[in-house]
Amino acid sequence: MPAPHPEPPHHILPLPDGDLHYTQAGAGTDAPILLIHGSLCDYRYWRWQTPAFSDTRRVLAPSLRGCWPGAQSHPQATYAVKRHAGDLAHLLRALDAYGGAHVIGHSRGAQVALALAVQAPDLCRSLTLADPGFRFADEPETPVFYAAAVQRLQAGDTEDALEQFIDTVNGADTWRKMVGWFKDMVRDNAATLLSQIVEANLPVDPRDAAALSCPLLLITGANSPAKYGTRLDRLQQLLPQAQRARIALASHGMNLANPRAFNRAVLDFIADA
Repeated sequence: MPAPHPEPPHHILPLPDGDLHYTQAGAGTDAPILLIHGSLCDYRYWRWQTPAFSDTRRVLAPSLRGCWPGAQSHPQATYAVKRHAGDLAHLLRALDAYGGAHVIGHSRGAQVALALAVQAPDLCRSLTLADPGFRFADEPETPVFYAAAVQRLQAGDTEDALEQFIDTVNGADTWRKMVGWFKDMVRDNAATLLSQIVEANLPVDPRDAAALSCPLLLITGANSPAKYGTRLDRLQQLLPQAQRARIALASHGMNLANPRAFNRAVLDFIADA
């Protein structure tokens, strides 16, 4: 695993009803890369993508509303997928990215990325969805896999709650083996689960997905839980032109477990998008 680079400078973008915290690195006139993290994370999640991608392009890595370092009390109604997507559209326009960005979303961030592409297709030069977990509107609701974690969190058992969540999405015993910086990040964002569960099972309209016109990369870890593969298979059915990538020696957190392979797959895709 590569050594981490120093964190890029932290910026704050005023929004009509709050602030958006983000980092920016790199330069260039090509379309920037926008990195959208998933549950329990923030812009620190991309510590091995930002330096690699910023060698050739401008890279924007926001912390979604309500996440560290702009953490707030939870639950809060503004911690919502569509609101996140609107915030990111505001960010891209504020930074003059009117030609669009290469949008990369991981896990819950993939649903935010898709919502951004639906809300503002002019701002998405390409779209990379890494292990999205959303359901489609024509599928039945399933039990919320992290409901037990939220109950533990509400009871004050934060460590047990986080272990249950992380082990479910990435495989048994993952939390125990995770490095300190990752655990610190997840603890900093633990309360967001209290808001996230409010819109658990938020569906995606398959007609919206099928209408996407930008180049699309669907990416997963070779050892990711099977449910993520079913999401990618359905997206492939809706968008046969989508490209696929499978990251060896990795599960759901494929960009951390095998960053070189993840970065190479994304950069190869972007180069042709």
